Amino acid sequence: MDAHMSYDDQRKLVVKGLKILGAVTIVEVLIALLAKGHLIPGVEFSGALMYVYMFFMVAFSLYKAYYIVYNFMHMAHEVQGLRWSVLLPMLLLVWAVIAFFQEGDSWGKRREKIEQKNSEEVEKKPASGYLDFDDETIKNLI
Repeated sequence: MDAHMSYDDQRKLVVKGLKILGAVTIVEVLIALLAKGHLIPGVEFSGALMYVYMFFMVAFSLYKAYYIVYNFMHMAHEVQGLRWSVLLPMLLLVWAVIAFFQEGDSWGKRREKIEQKNSEEVEKKPASGYLDFDDETIKNLI
């Protein structure tokens, strides 16, 4: 475990952290504006470029979360066991979010099928009260 830091060292760490987080956030915003066509009109990311864009946005967000937890929440100065006790439930939470999105997508597809089936017209025969047999069927019965 590290020794306690002085006030000036802590202040330098906070200022450094704010600069890093600010720079990463600015890069995120610029990439998002570029991807949506706001910086260069007519240039929007699509196809494989959209997946690269989404990967970088997730990576930047995870980096910022890591930096905040490890430096501002002092997780960098804790023992390995405590780090893992925080990390493992977070990984389970990420897994649960992915599972819920998958389940929601499945329910959405099923709902679309049900709505499609409900909108189909069914041919209705008039109810006569008697059994409707054609002549051929009557001859076979007799």
